[in-house]
Amino acid sequence: MGRWSRAVAASFVPWLRPADGWRWLDVGCGTGALTAVIADGCRPRTVAGVDTSPGFVAAARDAGPAAAGFAVADASALPIADGSCDAAVSGLALNFFPDQRGAVAEAVRAVRPGGTVAAYVWDYTDGMQFLRLFWDAAVATDPAAGAVDERRRFPACHPDALRTLWSAAGLAEVVVVPIEVPTSFGDFEALWGPFGLGQGPAPGYVATLDPSARERLRRALRRIVPARPDGSIALTARAWAVRGRRPDRPRAV
Repeated sequence: MGRWSRAVAASFVPWLRPADGWRWLDVGCGTGALTAVIADGCRPRTVAGVDTSPGFVAAARDAGPAAAGFAVADASALPIADGSCDAAVSGLALNFFPDQRGAVAEAVRAVRPGGTVAAYVWDYTDGMQFLRLFWDAAVATDPAAGAVDERRRFPACHPDALRTLWSAAGLAEVVVVPIEVPTSFGDFEALWGPFGLGQGPAPGYVATLDPSARERLRRALRRIVPARPDGSIALTARAWAVRGRRPDRPRAV
Protein backbone atom coordinates (compact mmCIF):
# COMPACT_ATOMS: atom_id res chain seq x y z
CA MET A 1 0.00 0.00 0.00
CA GLY A 2 2.88 2.33 0.73
CA ARG A 3 3.77 2.72 -2.93
CA TRP A 4 0.49 4.55 -3.54
CA SER A 5 0.59 6.64 -0.36
CA ARG A 6 3.02 9.25 -1.65
CA ALA A 7 0.96 9.73 -4.83
CA VAL A 8 -2.09 10.55 -2.70
CA ALA A 9 -0.01 12.77 -0.41
CA ALA A 10 1.22 14.74 -3.43
CA SER A 11 -2.39 15.75 -4.19
CA PHE A 12 -3.51 16.05 -0.56
CA VAL A 13 -0.90 18.57 0.64
CA PRO A 14 -1.58 21.30 -1.99
CA TRP A 15 -5.32 20.88 -1.34
CA LEU A 16 -4.68 22.17 2.20
CA ARG A 17 -3.50 25.49 0.75
CA PRO A 18 -0.43 25.61 3.01
CA ALA A 19 1.72 28.66 3.59
CA ASP A 20 5.49 28.76 3.85
CA GLY A 21 6.72 28.54 7.42
CA TRP A 22 3.95 26.38 8.82
CA ARG A 23 4.68 24.08 11.74
CA TRP A 24 3.44 20.61 10.77
CA LEU A 25 2.61 17.46 12.71
CA ASP A 26 2.08 14.14 10.89
CA VAL A 27 0.08 11.82 13.18
CA GLY A 28 0.45 8.12 12.43
CA CYS A 29 3.35 8.92 10.13
CA GLY A 30 4.30 5.32 9.35
CA THR A 31 7.53 5.29 7.38
CA GLY A 32 7.21 9.00 6.59
CA ALA A 33 5.67 9.24 3.11
CA LEU A 34 3.42 12.22 3.95
CA THR A 35 6.11 13.84 6.10
CA ALA A 36 8.51 13.73 3.15
CA VAL A 37 6.02 15.41 0.80
CA ILE A 38 5.52 18.19 3.35
CA ALA A 39 9.26 18.67 3.90
CA ASP A 40 10.03 18.64 0.18
CA GLY A 41 7.28 20.95 -1.02
CA CYS A 42 6.00 23.23 1.74
CA ARG A 43 9.03 25.08 3.14
CA PRO A 44 7.93 24.25 6.68
CA ARG A 45 9.31 25.96 9.75
CA THR A 46 9.15 22.57 11.45
CA VAL A 47 7.77 19.16 10.50
CA ALA A 48 7.46 16.22 12.88
CA GLY A 49 6.00 12.74 12.60
CA VAL A 50 4.71 10.49 15.37
CA ASP A 51 3.66 6.85 15.29
CA THR A 52 3.03 4.13 17.86
CA SER A 53 5.30 1.69 15.99
CA PRO A 54 8.99 1.95 16.92
CA GLY A 55 9.83 0.09 13.72
CA PHE A 56 8.01 2.60 11.53
CA VAL A 57 9.59 5.52 13.39
CA ALA A 58 13.05 4.01 12.96
CA ALA A 59 12.42 3.53 9.23
CA ALA A 60 11.15 7.11 8.91
CA ARG A 61 14.26 8.43 10.63
CA ASP A 62 16.52 6.41 8.34
CA ALA A 63 14.78 7.29 5.07
CA GLY A 64 12.98 10.53 5.87
CA PRO A 65 14.09 14.10 5.20
CA ALA A 66 16.84 15.47 7.44
CA ALA A 67 14.65 18.44 8.36
CA ALA A 68 11.97 16.23 9.94
CA GLY A 69 11.86 14.88 13.47
CA PHE A 70 10.19 11.61 14.42
CA ALA A 71 9.03 10.16 17.74
CA VAL A 72 7.09 7.22 19.11
CA ALA A 73 3.79 8.55 20.45
CA ASP A 74 0.08 7.74 20.63
CA ALA A 75 -2.34 9.75 18.49
CA SER A 76 -4.60 10.14 21.54
CA ALA A 77 -1.82 11.59 23.73
CA LEU A 78 0.38 13.79 21.58
CA PRO A 79 3.58 14.96 23.31
CA ILE A 80 3.30 18.58 22.21
CA ALA A 81 1.97 21.80 23.70
CA ASP A 82 -1.45 23.24 23.01
CA GLY A 83 -1.64 25.29 19.84
CA SER A 84 1.96 24.59 18.86
CA CYS A 85 1.23 23.59 15.23
CA ASP A 86 -0.30 25.25 12.21
CA ALA A 87 -1.42 21.92 10.73
CA ALA A 88 -1.96 18.44 12.14
CA VAL A 89 -2.40 15.86 9.40
CA SER A 90 -2.67 12.09 9.03
CA GLY A 91 -2.21 9.89 6.00
CA LEU A 92 -3.85 6.45 5.72
CA ALA A 93 -3.75 5.97 9.50
CA LEU A 94 -6.99 7.30 11.01
CA ASN A 95 -8.89 4.02 10.61
CA PHE A 96 -6.19 2.20 12.62
CA PHE A 97 -6.46 4.52 15.65
CA PRO A 98 -8.30 2.72 18.49
CA ASP A 99 -9.83 6.03 19.67
CA GLN A 100 -10.58 8.06 16.56
CA ARG A 101 -12.55 10.75 18.38
CA GLY A 102 -9.74 11.12 20.89
CA ALA A 103 -7.15 11.35 18.12
CA VAL A 104 -9.03 14.10 16.29
CA ALA A 105 -9.57 15.96 19.57
CA GLU A 106 -5.81 15.79 20.25
CA ALA A 107 -5.08 17.11 16.77
CA VAL A 108 -7.45 20.03 17.41
CA ARG A 109 -5.67 20.73 20.70
CA ALA A 110 -2.31 20.67 18.96
CA VAL A 111 -3.11 23.31 16.32
CA ARG A 112 -3.42 27.03 16.88
CA PRO A 113 -6.78 28.79 16.50
CA GLY A 114 -7.33 29.01 12.75
CA GLY A 115 -5.06 26.01 12.19
CA THR A 116 -5.83 23.04 9.96
CA VAL A 117 -6.67 19.46 10.94
CA ALA A 118 -6.80 17.09 7.97
CA ALA A 119 -6.46 13.44 7.00
CA TYR A 120 -6.95 11.00 4.18
CA VAL A 121 -8.00 7.35 4.20
CA TRP A 122 -8.55 4.75 1.51
CA ASP A 123 -12.09 4.27 0.25
CA TYR A 124 -12.55 0.60 1.15
CA THR A 125 -16.14 0.46 -0.06
CA ASP A 126 -15.33 0.27 -3.76
CA GLY A 127 -12.73 2.94 -4.46
CA MET A 128 -9.69 0.69 -3.94
CA GLN A 129 -10.27 -1.44 -7.00
CA PHE A 130 -7.57 -4.05 -6.51
CA LEU A 131 -8.60 -4.57 -2.86
CA ARG A 132 -12.26 -4.76 -3.80
CA LEU A 133 -11.45 -7.44 -6.38
CA PHE A 134 -9.32 -9.26 -3.81
CA TRP A 135 -12.09 -9.39 -1.20
CA ASP A 136 -14.72 -10.34 -3.77
CA ALA A 137 -12.54 -13.30 -4.74
CA ALA A 138 -11.81 -14.12 -1.09
CA VAL A 139 -15.49 -14.20 -0.13
CA ALA A 140 -16.31 -16.28 -3.21
CA THR A 141 -13.84 -18.96 -2.09
CA ASP A 142 -14.32 -18.51 1.69
CA PRO A 143 -17.50 -16.76 2.90
CA ALA A 144 -15.89 -16.26 6.34
CA ALA A 145 -13.47 -13.80 4.73
CA GLY A 146 -16.23 -11.18 4.77
CA ALA A 147 -15.64 -10.69 8.50
CA VAL A 148 -12.15 -9.24 7.88
CA ASP A 149 -12.94 -7.28 4.70
CA GLU A 150 -11.82 -3.66 5.22
CA ARG A 151 -15.21 -2.48 3.97
CA ARG A 152 -16.71 -3.93 7.14
CA ARG A 153 -13.78 -3.32 9.47
CA PHE A 154 -13.27 0.37 8.71
CA PRO A 155 -16.62 2.19 8.58
CA ALA A 156 -14.85 5.51 9.26
CA CYS A 157 -13.47 5.43 5.71
CA HIS A 158 -16.56 7.05 4.25
CA PRO A 159 -17.32 10.73 3.49
CA ASP A 160 -20.27 10.96 5.87
CA ALA A 161 -18.34 9.36 8.73
CA LEU A 162 -15.36 11.64 8.21
CA ARG A 163 -17.52 14.75 8.04
CA THR A 164 -19.31 13.74 11.24
CA LEU A 165 -16.03 13.02 13.05
CA TRP A 166 -14.49 16.37 12.11
CA SER A 167 -17.65 18.34 12.91
CA ALA A 168 -18.07 16.61 16.27
CA ALA A 169 -14.54 17.74 17.18
CA GLY A 170 -15.66 21.36 16.81
CA LEU A 171 -13.86 22.01 13.54
CA ALA A 172 -15.27 24.58 11.13
CA GLU A 173 -15.42 24.69 7.33
CA VAL A 174 -15.26 20.89 7.08
CA VAL A 175 -14.74 19.63 3.53
CA VAL A 176 -14.42 16.06 2.21
CA VAL A 177 -13.14 15.32 -1.31
CA PRO A 178 -11.98 12.24 -3.26
CA ILE A 179 -8.40 11.82 -4.40
CA GLU A 180 -7.86 9.18 -7.09
CA VAL A 181 -4.54 7.76 -8.23
CA PRO A 182 -3.69 5.10 -10.85
CA THR A 183 -2.55 1.69 -9.64
CA SER A 184 -0.84 -0.15 -12.48
CA PHE A 185 0.70 -3.63 -12.52
CA GLY A 186 2.90 -5.17 -15.18
CA ASP A 187 1.08 -8.48 -14.91
CA PHE A 188 -1.10 -10.50 -12.55
CA GLU A 189 1.83 -11.76 -10.47
CA ALA A 190 2.88 -8.16 -9.77
CA LEU A 191 -0.58 -7.57 -8.30
CA TRP A 192 -0.73 -10.89 -6.45
CA GLY A 193 2.80 -10.94 -5.02
CA PRO A 194 2.36 -8.29 -2.29
CA PHE A 195 -0.64 -10.16 -0.87
CA GLY A 196 1.85 -12.77 0.29
CA LEU A 197 3.96 -10.37 2.35
CA GLY A 198 1.82 -10.50 5.50
CA GLN A 199 1.62 -6.72 6.14
CA GLY A 200 -1.92 -5.31 6.32
CA PRO A 201 -5.41 -6.82 6.57
CA ALA A 202 -5.54 -8.52 3.16
CA PRO A 203 -2.02 -10.03 3.31
CA GLY A 204 -2.74 -10.97 6.92
CA TYR A 205 -5.77 -12.93 5.76
CA VAL A 206 -3.71 -14.67 3.05
CA ALA A 207 -1.19 -15.69 5.72
CA THR A 208 -3.91 -17.65 7.54
CA LEU A 209 -4.65 -19.84 4.50
CA ASP A 210 -3.15 -23.22 3.82
CA PRO A 211 -1.42 -23.63 0.43
CA SER A 212 -4.44 -25.15 -1.33
CA ALA A 213 -6.80 -22.42 -0.10
CA ARG A 214 -4.27 -19.76 -1.08
CA GLU A 215 -4.06 -21.19 -4.59
CA ARG A 216 -7.88 -21.26 -4.91
CA LEU A 217 -7.94 -17.58 -3.95
CA ARG A 218 -5.16 -16.73 -6.42
CA ARG A 219 -7.02 -18.43 -9.26
CA ALA A 220 -10.35 -16.81 -8.31
CA LEU A 221 -8.74 -13.38 -8.26
CA ARG A 222 -7.01 -13.94 -11.59
CA ARG A 223 -10.35 -14.81 -13.22
CA ILE A 224 -11.94 -11.48 -12.26
CA VAL A 225 -9.04 -9.05 -12.65
CA PRO A 226 -9.40 -7.08 -15.92
CA ALA A 227 -6.11 -7.59 -17.74
CA ARG A 228 -5.09 -5.94 -21.00
CA PRO A 229 -4.02 -8.04 -24.01
CA ASP A 230 -0.37 -7.70 -22.98
CA GLY A 231 -1.20 -8.92 -19.45
CA SER A 232 -0.83 -5.55 -17.73
CA ILE A 233 -3.48 -4.34 -15.30
CA ALA A 234 -4.64 -0.73 -14.96
CA LEU A 235 -6.84 0.06 -11.97
CA THR A 236 -7.43 3.07 -9.75
CA ALA A 237 -7.36 3.73 -6.01
CA ARG A 238 -9.51 6.36 -4.35
CA ALA A 239 -8.88 8.02 -1.01
CA TRP A 240 -11.19 10.34 0.89
CA ALA A 241 -9.56 13.50 2.21
CA VAL A 242 -11.08 15.62 4.97
CA ARG A 243 -10.00 18.97 6.36
CA GLY A 244 -11.34 21.44 8.89
CA ARG A 245 -10.24 24.62 10.61
CA ARG A 246 -9.94 25.11 14.35
CA PRO A 247 -12.24 28.04 15.15
CA ASP A 248 -10.68 31.23 16.45
CA ARG A 249 -12.94 30.97 19.46
CA PRO A 250 -14.15 27.85 21.28
CA ARG A 251 -17.57 26.60 20.26
CA ALA A 252 -20.31 27.63 22.70
CA VAL A 253 -21.68 24.77 24.80
